[in-house]
Amino acid sequence: MNKSPNFQLLAIVGMSGSGKSVAVEYLTKLGYPKVHLGNMIYQEMAKRSIERTPDGKSEKAFREMIRKTEGQDWVARQAIAETKDLIAAGQKQIVIDGIYSWTEYRAFQHEFPGALVTIAIVTPKALRYERVAKRPDRPFDAEAIRERDYSEIENMEKGGPIAMADYFILNDGPVDDLQTNLKNILKTLNT
Repeated sequence: MNKSPNFQLLAIVGMSGSGKSVAVEYLTKLGYPKVHLGNMIYQEMAKRSIERTPDGKSEKAFREMIRKTEGQDWVARQAIAETKDLIAAGQKQIVIDGIYSWTEYRAFQHEFPGALVTIAIVTPKALRYERVAKRPDRPFDAEAIRERDYSEIENMEKGGPIAMADYFILNDGPVDDLQTNLKNILKTLNT
């Protein structure tokens, strides 16, 4: 007999500019602890004295290099260890921010069977590009974000976790709509 886990992992996935960070921030304000896969990259870059560049190119190069040299699941292994620490500390619902690749998605599924719930934040491409161009931290022009999209899809398998999401939120309106949609998903999950 399979026993259901007594915890839940809410993985927020989506393309750059879709609103993932806004969704994660909302959930953390509700009290959900967060495991941020990007932090695994930033921490490792700092250990190796690799500077983060404002255009994000050093992070992109490092992300791709670490996955090639240490395995596509390197980031997931680090994040899974942090997630296990939170579960051991008694956390019942945890936000997983930044599952980028199919390999990472499968690693979480394998490690936490029945506990991973994936929420894809989707936004029309033109609106994503507009948002990314206006953001105060690391804005990109249309050509740079298009290159990033291609790189994330082709080199990091980013489309898989989005395609396999349990829930989809169309985020093409005000932040309140995104939050309402998240609340509705949480109600469904907690009943």
